[in-house]
Amino acid sequence: MLIQTRLTVALTAVTLALAPMSVGYAQTARKPVAATPMAFAPATSPESLGFDSARLAKLDAYMAGTVTSGRVAGMTTLLARHGKIVSFKTYGKSSLETGTPMTRDAIFRIYSMTKPITGVAMMILFEEGKWRLDDPVTRFVPEFKDLKVVKTFNPDGTMVLEDMKRPPTMREVMSHTAGFGYGLQDEHPVDKMYREKRVLGSNGLKEMVDRTATIPLVFQPGTSWRYSSAVDIQGYIVEKLSGQTLGAFMESRIFKPLKMVDTAFYVPAAKAGRLAEVYVGDRETGKIGPARKVFGNDMPTYLKPPAMESGGGGLVGTTMDYARFSQMILNKGELDGVRLLSPSSVELMGTNVIPKDVLVNSNGTSGSRFNEAVGFGLDFMVANKAREAGTNQGDGTLSWGGAAGTWFWVDPTNDVIFVGMIQRMGGTGGDDLGGMARTLTYQALTHPEM
Repeated sequence: MLIQTRLTVALTAVTLALAPMSVGYAQTARKPVAATPMAFAPATSPESLGFDSARLAKLDAYMAGTVTSGRVAGMTTLLARHGKIVSFKTYGKSSLETGTPMTRDAIFRIYSMTKPITGVAMMILFEEGKWRLDDPVTRFVPEFKDLKVVKTFNPDGTMVLEDMKRPPTMREVMSHTAGFGYGLQDEHPVDKMYREKRVLGSNGLKEMVDRTATIPLVFQPGTSWRYSSAVDIQGYIVEKLSGQTLGAFMESRIFKPLKMVDTAFYVPAAKAGRLAEVYVGDRETGKIGPARKVFGNDMPTYLKPPAMESGGGGLVGTTMDYARFSQMILNKGELDGVRLLSPSSVELMGTNVIPKDVLVNSNGTSGSRFNEAVGFGLDFMVANKAREAGTNQGDGTLSWGGAAGTWFWVDPTNDVIFVGMIQRMGGTGGDDLGGMARTLTYQALTHPEM
């Protein structure tokens, strides 16, 4: 795990899956096996795809253990290689209160795993010539032309502001280097303002932008990295450039083509029984209880259309739906004969855009530096040298996670995808499920040459 120092319940969960990934997507990746109409058919055996069954059982045992110990209510995991399912497991319950078993088609709040999907929506418009990486964001969001920037603090803690030296670029908006806050916590005065103004609780994306325009940037654009509301701003840009709502654009341009039949911004009544309950961890006991709040607000039901379709964290979906999205990324923009993006656009998303000396400061109190092994692309974490970063996944792996503990990765070097779904705000206590899943998956891949 890279950028996580057990900061807060919210950011620990969001960063669950942030094991290092690779900058050299195009250069290091082996050519993916093309998906077919039979994509995700079960493998004849793990051995047929290079895995050792006995070693793979360690992965199953570890994940099952987090459920039987009461740290997680239920879980699904899907591991695929060469477009075939190596393992698709369910564990525990989707609801402890009703005793409903976890099922493969359970629907999960994926929170920040929405971000890469929003990034793909942006890249579809990029390919249509609607925007360029070095465009100033004010070309599309003129409301930001007068943003101020936090320069320093007075002895009493009040902020000293200055003018922007220049507006953030689209590249910076897509890589969390624009300087926006988030409000997932309130250690920094800017984040306190995001909470006080209920930026994430806005009635629509235009209102979200208007509220954001009244709050200063944490730093001058391009000078640091901070996890932010920038992907919600991307959602607004998608709406403005496409003339559709974000949900309608995603449905017509991503979900329908990829057959992501259960992914949306809410769960319709006919599917409500499949929505897994969400829990929160108790740091003292390591156990879980029902989650009533999220980021300071009441937990939404997800059973009706939201007031704001959040490109940064609003989607729900199934494990298989996200596996199909991941396989499309692995296939460099195509799945089952349907192409969403060109290979070059996917490669661009997986290319580091962060200067190696930029400080990663995710909560205003502590940070870590990107380096030659690790970087950040366009709405994905990326890494150049997996071994130097301390992980046994392949160079070129892309991934991210969600606030309720979900995680995924896409490994083009080994032609592997993995999706893990739980519903626990604040992650998994002492468990790093994303990191453990990587370790236990790759120790079982004994014939990567296959």
